[in-house]
Amino acid sequence: MPTNLPLPVILLVLLFAAAVGGALFVLVTERQRRAVIRRASGGGLEGGASIYRAPASTERGLVARLGDFLGARIPVQFGTDTAIASKLVQAGFDTPGAPALFMLIRIACGVTFPVLGLLLVPRGDIMYFVIGWFLVLVLGFLGPQAVLDSITSRRQDVIRKGVPDSLDLLVVCVEAGVALDAAIQRVAREMSMLHPILAEELVGMSRRVSAGMPREQALQGLYLRTGLDELRGLASHMLQSEKWGTSIANVLRVYADQLRRKRKMAAEKRAATASTRMLIPLALFIFPTIFIVLLGPAAINISKMFKAMGQ
Repeated sequence: MPTNLPLPVILLVLLFAAAVGGALFVLVTERQRRAVIRRASGGGLEGGASIYRAPASTERGLVARLGDFLGARIPVQFGTDTAIASKLVQAGFDTPGAPALFMLIRIACGVTFPVLGLLLVPRGDIMYFVIGWFLVLVLGFLGPQAVLDSITSRRQDVIRKGVPDSLDLLVVCVEAGVALDAAIQRVAREMSMLHPILAEELVGMSRRVSAGMPREQALQGLYLRTGLDELRGLASHMLQSEKWGTSIANVLRVYADQLRRKRKMAAEKRAATASTRMLIPLALFIFPTIFIVLLGPAAINISKMFKAMGQ
């Protein structure tokens, strides 16, 4: 392994470290911004929907300024992939500079990992060297996208668990005579501690409706921001109920029961396939140790017996 690294390699390592540091900075700052909005929305609903508007210093915080900085200095086509932007929004990174920063991270990983693989992978065996370098290359190119997909999946699971409870509370509010927009605000406030991510998305939808966006577009935007079929079905049911004049409380109650049955069936399916998924770790880790413990002494005795017979 070389002791003195050339200058381009050092620059690549610094570029990768800067990209990772920028991603961590965006993540921490975004969580702080969301915490401020959540505390502001939890103070009460007496002031109306205006309490959901974050202060100007929060809306134009460091992350927004970082997005403006990147947008002014990179080409127009860089970081404008709509699929990546939609995936970042579903993962919770909805700042303007998130797509450009993610593209920078992908480029840094795609350049840095192969170079580090060439330097750090042992070259004693050419086959092992090629396999190791190929794995590092795949990790560099596919790693950022895999991490983003994992974050998106975890966030969707968290939101999915809170949808039935939020629908039950929404049914209670609507049956009590509260208007639908006010009921959504109430649900967002009550669910801010138990299901904060879903409550935050409901707060955003309420803000957009209060700003003049049609409820149909706001509901569709709720699905696009989360990517959950459950919320798309909710938007469809609410719009059909409003169009045909049916009881929104009955529609929401039936849909909440349907989601609960769906979640129960998914849990039963995972429980039924648990034994099948356990076969691989059992075959790789448990069975070999059992065979060694049980058959090891017998194999040693048989070996000693054959040695004695050979003498």
